Amino acid sequence: MMGIQDFLIITQVCPIHPSPDGVDLTCSYSADFGSSPRVEWKFKDKKGSLTYVVFDGKTTASYSTRVTMYSGSNLRFSKVTRQDNGEYTCEVSSSSSQFAQVTVVLTVLVAPSIPKCGIPQTVTTNRAATLTCYDPDSSPPPTYKWYKDDTLLPADPNKISGFKNATYKLDSATGMLVFPSATKMDTGMYYCEVINEAGPAQRCRAEKMEVRDINAGGIAAGVIVALLLVALVIGAVWYAKKKGYLPKKSQSKQQGAVYQPPSLYGGGEADGDGDGDGDFKQKSSFVV
Repeated sequence: MMGIQDFLIITQVCPIHPSPDGVDLTCSYSADFGSSPRVEWKFKDKKGSLTYVVFDGKTTASYSTRVTMYSGSNLRFSKVTRQDNGEYTCEVSSSSSQFAQVTVVLTVLVAPSIPKCGIPQTVTTNRAATLTCYDPDSSPPPTYKWYKDDTLLPADPNKISGFKNATYKLDSATGMLVFPSATKMDTGMYYCEVINEAGPAQRCRAEKMEVRDINAGGIAAGVIVALLLVALVIGAVWYAKKKGYLPKKSQSKQQGAVYQPPSLYGGGEADGDGDGDGDFKQKSSFVV
């Protein structure tokens, strides 16, 4: 029967960093495709991006250093990483217009690493509090668990009798632990644990989250101190002005100069001897 047969799904355990561990993906086809069919391999990652691994029977440049073909249609990865997770499709066609394809999912197993946890140290009563936990390396994606004072917090507290009064919300897929309205009962030591099938679980260091009431006395004391500082500054400025330590503002008076042309008939100001500086004044008459 014409078609692709004996396609193997391979799951390989390896660390996140490149390693000598590799994997084979095999693709066999029937004789109906002839002696030299066209073979292509395509890869689609978790985000849906599609790339060629083998095009027209040849390994593409981005895979040439670690992927080789053998037996005409099989792939051998010399090393794999978490970025190789995704779907691989083998396509076989011939000059007789025959075509067939098959797709498999490759999962590279990566054991959990110590997660990165975000735990607030102090939270105000009746305010929201969010605790975060994240492991970027685990493959497949891990399950997150939270502990308070070494007690496992159930993902759905309403189903456990001892946690029916709990108000938190826990997302096991994202690692977020949210207290919509924290109370003093939520004070405790918290840590997160990461689990997947590739290796042993890992956890972050326990940190204390303390829920406190609003410190009204502290706020009032802060306001009083601020007012005293303002009064002290005002008093210092007043004293400095009184003692003359601060420079006074100088007021400059501008005097205007007005030009008055000399009078032909006198009337100008006389100096000490009665003669004006710029005026002509007739003092005697002459009869000829």
